[in-house]
Amino acid sequence: MPEPSVAAGVARRMIDVAVARGADRKMLLTQSGILSETLDDQDARVPMAHYKALIRAAKAATNDSALVLHYAEEVNLADVSIVGMIGNASANMTDAFVQLQRYNRLVVEVDLGASPRFTNEWVGGALWLVDYRANPNDFPELTEQAFGQMVCNTRHFGTTPFVLAVEVTHNDPGYANEYERILGAPVTFNAARNAMRIDPAWLTHKIAETPHYTFGLLSNHAEALLSRLEASTSVRGQVESHLLPILHSGNAAIAHVSAVMGCSRQTLYRRLKAEGVTFAHILDALRHRMALDYMSARKVSVNETAYLLGFSDPAAFSRAFKRWTGVSPRAARHKLPYSLKAPT
Repeated sequence: MPEPSVAAGVARRMIDVAVARGADRKMLLTQSGILSETLDDQDARVPMAHYKALIRAAKAATNDSALVLHYAEEVNLADVSIVGMIGNASANMTDAFVQLQRYNRLVVEVDLGASPRFTNEWVGGALWLVDYRANPNDFPELTEQAFGQMVCNTRHFGTTPFVLAVEVTHNDPGYANEYERILGAPVTFNAARNAMRIDPAWLTHKIAETPHYTFGLLSNHAEALLSRLEASTSVRGQVESHLLPILHSGNAAIAHVSAVMGCSRQTLYRRLKAEGVTFAHILDALRHRMALDYMSARKVSVNETAYLLGFSDPAAFSRAFKRWTGVSPRAARHKLPYSLKAPT
């Protein structure tokens, strides 16, 4: 796979946290090899080697060895990535965890092969959230960042402390007290795995931080579309209104929509055929329209748009977008919002 990377927004906020603690921004950019214009581009990725160099430089400049934990404590994931917004709009913690599995590489990309990075596992009657990132001790700060944001970002949902114990594979870095203060649980270093024991009640804790339609309301165009769909009396309009809030899940299938509408797949197929459309056409046209909406609003990156529309990877989205418009998503950014026509 290509070299792992992190979202430019993550690096930008890490620099902000370091600068607030006395570091010089220009020095951090120079020592990390990150270009300033990269941080201004929401489609940009920062190579992992540069991000590692940034962390080293930031720790030294701030004299704060626990800087990454403090970053996790201070920075809400929703401020740096669509992944946080998706978590806020999930029905409960289990749903948020499923979405984290789908989207987490938009924040930090690591080499995992076909395996998920995080899993929930029952061991001896205890529930553990396990991080399967390869070679974690090569850069333990990624463990700090992941666990820290999982814990700190869920506190504002009103949960009681859900982490009961923490295990990490690296040595005590000298600030174990900060680990326990921020993560809120006893920490075992030099463990066999990176994992957090969690209270099972956490899985069903309701979030409802933002409406579930958040995914379709990231631009004024999308909000207007949603209102139009909800008022529609056509079968196509009803299908679109059910598709819109689940596009991000990657499970926008006719079986799901027909079940929600209270009919069989065959019945829905016949009703759509009577209106001269197919489910596949509706899904494709809705993705096309929403792609233009998201990108014209410039609130999410091309990669984030791909996942919000339910594509398995950005390359699949790029192929579809070129089929729709004749240009690549990144080239289209220079033409939007007005020169690319949405489908009917």
